Amino acid sequence: MDRYGSDVLAGDWRAPKRGRATEATADLGLVVEEVMTDFVGEVVQVDRDLHVLTLEDRRQRRRTFPLGPGFLLEGRPVVLVAPVRVKAPAAPTRTASGSVAVAGVQARVARGSRIFVEGRHDAELVEKVWGDDLRIEGVVVEFLDGVDHLPDIVRDFDPGPGRRVGVLVDHLVRGSKEQRIAQQVQGEHVLVVGHPYVDVWAAVKPERVGLRRWPDVPREVEWKKGVCAALGWPHDDQADIARAWKHILSRVSSYADCEPALLGRVEELIDFVTADLTAGA
Repeated sequence: MDRYGSDVLAGDWRAPKRGRATEATADLGLVVEEVMTDFVGEVVQVDRDLHVLTLEDRRQRRRTFPLGPGFLLEGRPVVLVAPVRVKAPAAPTRTASGSVAVAGVQARVARGSRIFVEGRHDAELVEKVWGDDLRIEGVVVEFLDGVDHLPDIVRDFDPGPGRRVGVLVDHLVRGSKEQRIAQQVQGEHVLVVGHPYVDVWAAVKPERVGLRRWPDVPREVEWKKGVCAALGWPHDDQADIARAWKHILSRVSSYADCEPALLGRVEELIDFVTADLTAGA
């Protein structure tokens, strides 16, 4: 035997007895041992942002350790890294009205048909929920500043094929002034629908603004001011009313924040004013 025939420094003489650590993915369910504490457990959670993982042993005790070196997998050292995040297939996005969003489609040039609503707040709520849909269809929403002049507006508009008129009216109930006006203009190319609420504010679900129900307002009191007064909101002038509406509208992000009595009527109007447009497209 030649005591000097081999080089004692040859090979990886610094390697640990168990071998050098290799990289391993900290997949859920992987069983490893943390070498400093001898804690053996299954990987039950990995926090990529905090760069830690949680192990659970057979007694269901849990401990959290930093990702990286210091673990044994089947007796061999490993450096644990977070699993690669797999991007889920993109789910179809939807508009605020619940319709499937059509990506990359520009707004259509405005067509002849129109939807009229009573006031600015009605128009802003319709825009918030159905604006994307209406732009694709090329339908413009205008507000009347009250329903009293609706017959004159409809006559001047001169409805016909490709020029349909849809009208959304507040408080359209039997025997009301609004119903009598609606009957004057209803026709083949004109559809008037309405919701039962005195004002479109009440078409927003009250719980969205922290209420169980909208306040009862005496008939002789202007409804918006009466609501603000009942809720302790400023209501001295129109600027106060505008701020109150801005607060309410900010709580609306989709159709789910509005009452069904409004949703169905607006959808009916959109279908009506786009029916002959679609047929002629």
